Amino acid sequence: MSPVGSTYDPYQHEIVCHTPAEGVEPGTIAVVKQDGYMLHGRTIRHAHRNMTKVKKEKTVEEETGGTEKSYQELIANVNPIANPLASRKLSKKLYKCVKKAAKIKQIRRGVKEVQKFLNKGEKGIVVFAGDTLPIEVYCHLPIMCEDRNLPYAYVPSKVDLGSSAGSKRPTCVIMVKPHDEYKEAYAECLEEVTSLPKPI
Repeated sequence: MSPVGSTYDPYQHEIVCHTPAEGVEPGTIAVVKQDGYMLHGRTIRHAHRNMTKVKKEKTVEEETGGTEKSYQELIANVNPIANPLASRKLSKKLYKCVKKAAKIKQIRRGVKEVQKFLNKGEKGIVVFAGDTLPIEVYCHLPIMCEDRNLPYAYVPSKVDLGSSAGSKRPTCVIMVKPHDEYKEAYAECLEEVTSLPKPI
């Protein structure tokens, strides 16, 4: 059998994999992996083939990860004290910084742990999840940050914040400590968070 360019026939061909191809009808045999044999019109051994498939065009949402829309949806659900709220761009930078810090265990996670180390005088950027409810859970922490002159900001999602720290559980607050491993990312986040307008 020499079926390259012909259409797939389940009685003669065994598909090994699908190959994206442009300008070729989907279902066309593209590559012969192993020859097949026929005798008196009957298939003795199926031919192993690569078959073409339609190359899926990425939508705008897939290319951007749907970030703009999801960010707008998320900020619609933030609580009344989520101020200063990080922009979409800054939120992404903070998530990346948290991820890098979490890899080398340079974060404090959760209300009790962050509060404990704030009282001990640790320095860092404090990142709050803006969709945490009830707000009584952590509403005292921004005041503690201001008293200690520590930069802080809110990101729109506790799920995304927890995920960036390598956890499947939502996280309402994380402190990122400075470290040489990610000092450029930290410095960039620090500058932008510090420049955010503080709540009155």
